[in-house]
Amino acid sequence: MDMRALVGQNVKRIRLRTGMTQEQFAVKSGFSQQYLSTLERGRRNPSIVTIYELASALGVSHMELVRPAKKKRK
Repeated sequence: MDMRALVGQNVKRIRLRTGMTQEQFAVKSGFSQQYLSTLERGRRNPSIVTIYELASALGVSHMELVRPAKKKRK
């Protein structure tokens, strides 16, 4: 799996779960809304420091951003 896409999907999923808009997340994380938008679309290659800072702003472990999402059972 493409790690850029995985991190982007996880950031977006967790951000939405917390009820934050990209704009609110940008303010909280210190990253621009444009950066976060391209990250969520899998077009950025974030450093481990960036992953840690994003996770901190989301209130989760950095591992949550690099771990594949659990598949829902039917």
